[in-house]
Amino acid sequence: MSQKEGIGSLESQLPQDLAARIKRCGVVAVLIVDETSRAVPLAKALSDGGIDALELALQTPAAFSALAAIRDAVPAMIAGVGTVLTPDQVREAAAAGAAFATAPGLNPRVVRAAQEIGLPFGPGVSTASDIEAALELGCRELRFFPAESLGGIAYLRNLAAPYAHLGIRFLPLGGLNPENAGAYLTDPLVLAIGGTWIAPRVLIREGHWTAIRKSADEARSIVEEVRRTGARR
Repeated sequence: MSQKEGIGSLESQLPQDLAARIKRCGVVAVLIVDETSRAVPLAKALSDGGIDALELALQTPAAFSALAAIRDAVPAMIAGVGTVLTPDQVREAAAAGAAFATAPGLNPRVVRAAQEIGLPFGPGVSTASDIEAALELGCRELRFFPAESLGGIAYLRNLAAPYAHLGIRFLPLGGLNPENAGAYLTDPLVLAIGGTWIAPRVLIREGHWTAIRKSADEARSIVEEVRRTGARR
């Protein structure tokens, strides 16, 4: 039996240029937007702070309209969606022009829907069984969630060790912050991290764009410091 027999095709589902851009950014701002009017100033604050990748959680009715607004006004931003739970949401995300989509868990129907229409998709995993199910579906980029509650980067390294030769990469989310972000960013298992701390929901609601820009700048500085020194801040 060949090494890859029975685990699906492990071709990356992220276009090479998109994967390279996400890797280069290092941090994807994960956001909950309640009002479409907040979307463009939010994206501009993130961009001004050096973060050019974001993920809009599909937890509010404004998510898709916010995505459309950002794509129109800030086209250089890599704008994806998260908390994608159904095939219908996959199709809506693709129609709205999402650059990528992620989920907190692994639903084969959702993964297949994304594959059918060519939407780059990262299902969520937290166990070895999750990883093997994802591999069976041909997924190589995986959301590791909830990262810190599960045991952080130490748990991820142990979890991923049996599969590292397959070239899988992770996008950790959940409990990350400026104090522990560096530990994830130094690990080659990590494509990029999800940063919910950069723009908390309350700051978006209240329009604190200067605070968000400063937080984005801090996140960008962590990425640059890690890449310059290899230090685990």
